[in-house]
Amino acid sequence: MMKFAPQNLTPEELIEYTPLWTGERFADGRPRVSDELIERLRSVTITQAWTVLRNEGFHWQYEGGWVCTHPGQVLTGRALTALYMPRRPDMREVMERKGETLGCIGDQISWPIDLLSPGDVYVADVFGKIDQGAVIGDNLATAIYAKSGNGVVHDAAVRDVDGLRELPGFTSFVRGVHPTYASPTIMLTGCNTPIRLGGVTVMPGDVVLGRSDGVIFVPPHLVEKVVKTSELIRLRDAFGKGRLAEGVYTSGQIDRQWSDEIEADFSAWLEDRIDELPVPREAIQDLLRERTW
Repeated sequence: MMKFAPQNLTPEELIEYTPLWTGERFADGRPRVSDELIERLRSVTITQAWTVLRNEGFHWQYEGGWVCTHPGQVLTGRALTALYMPRRPDMREVMERKGETLGCIGDQISWPIDLLSPGDVYVADVFGKIDQGAVIGDNLATAIYAKSGNGVVHDAAVRDVDGLRELPGFTSFVRGVHPTYASPTIMLTGCNTPIRLGGVTVMPGDVVLGRSDGVIFVPPHLVEKVVKTSELIRLRDAFGKGRLAEGVYTSGQIDRQWSDEIEADFSAWLEDRIDELPVPREAIQDLLRERTW
């Protein structure tokens, strides 16, 4: 990570502060959760993810109160974080010199965009700024989408919202819309650094899940557990509703801890329908092998 701002974490520091992740990483040190898990996360509800994280001791991962640019669509991806603060000319001048030496191009608000990789979500703390708070409009949004294939989560306003909505995959969560822009009033003080969005601490490499009811930031080492838990819940719900409709069991039998007989029936049901269910075949095979329910 280029050290153009005082809060940038080096790859070594980022590895140090994400010790529970033992998998692949980007060159900048961020955990690299697999594309396959991130795609499966699209089917997870906010409540399902929140429940797993809370049970694991992560109580402050959800933030609500957003405006979604593409209502009804889902945002998933790996967080690349940016920290903005009110502008101080002396600090900004130092960072501009550093950025020029390191080959950074254009205004500071473009620098995080140049660091994006496919599947990233540009997550920015702009201290909830609305008037003169928009870090991006439709031009920079197009650049972000070209680099990442994703939208953003910005604790600030956006501008040119009609242009943003013309990008079909640019599902974003922002605090509002305003025609002004932020560049003259802010400075970029960190990339790939811990940031705060409302009541959440977001780390670089956290996996973003944004839905109509808010945004949750999943620590990378818990993504697989969140996904598998959600898939098991969906499968058990489908089985239970199907057996109730068929009259095989009563609601009293299904709406409590299942008996060994029902659990065996559920396993057989999974095996019989393994290629028909809305969960990857490999995931169902894992469930049957592990029998963790």
